[in-house]
Amino acid sequence: HPEFGNNAESKLLAGIMGHNLCLDIFGGPSPEEAAAGLTVHGEGSVVPYAISGDASLVTCRAEFPLAQLRFKREIRLAPESCVIQISEFVQNLSPYDRPVAWTQHVTLGPPFLAKGSTQFRVSATRSKTFEGDFGSGDYMAPGAEFNWPHVPCRDGGTSDLRVFTDRPASGAFTTHLMDPAHKQSFFTAWSPSSRLLFGYVWPRAAFPWLGIWEENYSRMSPPWNGKTLTRGMEFGVSPIPESRRQMIERNTLFGEPTYRWIPALGEVRVTYCAFLTAADAIPERVAWDGEWAIA
Repeated sequence: HPEFGNNAESKLLAGIMGHNLCLDIFGGPSPEEAAAGLTVHGEGSVVPYAISGDASLVTCRAEFPLAQLRFKREIRLAPESCVIQISEFVQNLSPYDRPVAWTQHVTLGPPFLAKGSTQFRVSATRSKTFEGDFGSGDYMAPGAEFNWPHVPCRDGGTSDLRVFTDRPASGAFTTHLMDPAHKQSFFTAWSPSSRLLFGYVWPRAAFPWLGIWEENYSRMSPPWNGKTLTRGMEFGVSPIPESRRQMIERNTLFGEPTYRWIPALGEVRVTYCAFLTAADAIPERVAWDGEWAIA
């Protein structure tokens, strides 16, 4: 598929769909890692998975030979339920403690995502814009700290992240610290035209960060070609897409770690959920503890 280019991002862009696993990096590889075969967002995005199961339980398994990790995801759907339960297991196959990035890269697009219409709610507190230039369409003040949802803009104004932008073209990234006062974190997205509410709920201790990526017809190079409208809601252990070296050197942001350790030959597990349901409006909070709740 030469239309996707010939660089560290090409394999990812050739196959990425609605929910992409970023493991064991969140962002691009270093030049040396790229030369060794590592791709953007790590092997979790591109390795083959063995998939088995039935209508109630699907299991996905893969090994990441470069990262020396073994991964398993179990997806459960009860009859007549609007919620799927997702459990992930990451096993360190090496004899070394490993610092890793681990992000759930959820991406929304049309027709659910509509400019100036689709609404969002997030259990966010302290936030920050991308520290550099995020492209020609970046309208946000670089490296600005703020509180959700009003992001500072380059023109001196602010923009409300609770509604998807109506700008003709734009591109941006913000990171958000999940509220430490609550054990659960969430994001929701609501389409006024379809009256559908979509979102995820996860344990804050497992994934304390959420990044919001916006691409609104701003990238002109292949395969984007100025035709992509999307918003990524990316929750995980790291705040910003960056190289492994940058992630480790950053260490913390707002006092929260920017990566997670997996012990030598150890395994870590996290369980979270996704949902899709009819709704006449977007709720301010949602919760899940085996049972569905909207507040």
